[in-house]
Amino acid sequence: MSEAVFNNPDTLPPPPGYSQLVEVTGGRFVFVAGQVSLNQDGSLVGEGDIAKQADQVFHNLKAAVESRGGTLKDIIKFTMFVTSMAALPAIREARDRYLADAKVKNPPASTLVQVSALFRPEFLIEIEAVAWLSG
Repeated sequence: MSEAVFNNPDTLPPPPGYSQLVEVTGGRFVFVAGQVSLNQDGSLVGEGDIAKQADQVFHNLKAAVESRGGTLKDIIKFTMFVTSMAALPAIREARDRYLADAKVKNPPASTLVQVSALFRPEFLIEIEAVAWLSG
């Protein structure tokens, strides 16, 4: 039987908006490469605007998982790269909105890393994801 167990052990600090551990059995994994704020035709969305870029990135993550028959509910891990920690509120707002719209009950495990630059200077955020499809 396939199962995903989301957990925040009492032995770790309480996380704000994500799960500390996700244990899975069965099913199949989908690894989504880092997504940036390019729309479907490859144009930059939100130049200089972290909120618009974050929204496009989560839109792309949703589209990627859906292309394999999943939903945002199936994402078990985010790894986020930002050029400024000042972006955190905008990222959380976009993440929380997309997860709420998808009725995600257990937020994915998550890591946020500040980097000096991404592969193009106009990108302020990049997020990769791991999804687990149980069916």
